[in-house]
Amino acid sequence: MIRDTSAQDRVIAPAPANPRRKQLLIGGGIAAVLLLALTVPTLGRWLGSGQSVSGERLRVAEVRRGTLVRDVAVQGRMVAAVSPTLYAPAAGTVTLRVQAGDVIKQGQTLAEIDSPELRSRLVQEQSTLASLEAEARRAALDAQLARSTARKLLDQAEIDRTAAMRDLERGQRGFEGGAVSQVEVARAQDAVKKADIGLTHAKHDYSLQDQGVGLDTRNKHLLAQRQQAIVTELQRQVDQLNIRSPVEGVVGTVAITDRTVVPANQPLLVVVDLRELEVELPVPESFADDLRLGMAAEISYGGHKYAGKLRSVSPEVVNGQVMARVRFADDKAVQGAEGVGRPSGLRQNQRVSTRVLIEEKPNVLMVQRGPFLDTGGGRIAYVMDGDTAVKRPITVGASSLSDVEILTGLEPGERVVISDITPFNGADQVLVNN
Repeated sequence: MIRDTSAQDRVIAPAPANPRRKQLLIGGGIAAVLLLALTVPTLGRWLGSGQSVSGERLRVAEVRRGTLVRDVAVQGRMVAAVSPTLYAPAAGTVTLRVQAGDVIKQGQTLAEIDSPELRSRLVQEQSTLASLEAEARRAALDAQLARSTARKLLDQAEIDRTAAMRDLERGQRGFEGGAVSQVEVARAQDAVKKADIGLTHAKHDYSLQDQGVGLDTRNKHLLAQRQQAIVTELQRQVDQLNIRSPVEGVVGTVAITDRTVVPANQPLLVVVDLRELEVELPVPESFADDLRLGMAAEISYGGHKYAGKLRSVSPEVVNGQVMARVRFADDKAVQGAEGVGRPSGLRQNQRVSTRVLIEEKPNVLMVQRGPFLDTGGGRIAYVMDGDTAVKRPITVGASSLSDVEILTGLEPGERVVISDITPFNGADQVLVNN
């Protein structure tokens, strides 16, 4: 008979329950339930998202309401609104009194031109003027003599007529008394008629003589006046041989050297009026239709902002740009501008940053501009919902350099991805990994 191992087996009593282990098992079960509750939604979003991107590569901005300011900011340069070029009025030798960069006052002599030919012509014309003036005075004296002679003849004719009338009256009384014959009375009447004719001719001669000498005198005076105009013009040209500054400012470019012989109308130098500086702006062609004269501008210089106004816009497009000019305003035309008028220390061709304010739209829904406008065509945006970016169609309106108007699709307070959305590949939902 083969014996088994049953005689070797014995019953072992179970170990008493450990309370510590029971607590650990209960705690582990609760933790597993909580972990599952947290993981399931995230897992659901992860499974529903077609893409996942790193949050470090994204820029997010909040949708808000405010005033949208459409503007264009460009780098301009200072140019003088008044920078006349001075020319030589006549040929001669130029002596410079200033150098480039010198500060000058209005009316200050900048250069002198020695022109013997022009001065000689002035002396000759002045002599001719003196001669014509003497002839005019002589003509006036001759006119007085002619009028005096004519007046004397007129007076003599009046006296002759008066005497003839007296003889006629005396003859008529004698004829009536029988002392004078009728022939003598007739002879007295003829004498009166003769005196009347003489008086009439004397008056006519006096009138003609007065007109004749008046015309001659006037002609002499006109010749003298004409010569006076020639002398005045030559005197002006001689005075202009002293080249004076028409403005207050500085000497710009000097085109000649000292003691140079120049022809007439030769450019000599340029003066710059630093009190009338303007900003010349190369504005992109896309903004040309929006620019209007008188628009407010903001000029940044020396850490401060100064108010300005758009003064002119070129009608010509060159290299995709339109040249515009901004003048410093006399009043605080730009909101936020810190200075009024022109700041001190500006120089010709100095670079300054300028912003032209095109339009202000208050109380509009807007968001910060970013690459999402270009990559999304301005028709879609990704709104952050926790750690998921949800695609949403939008409609945009006006835009500025920093913000863009949102017409539809977004609400205030929502957070929008404004960086490049090309990595999203057009997915409806994108998981953002932090």
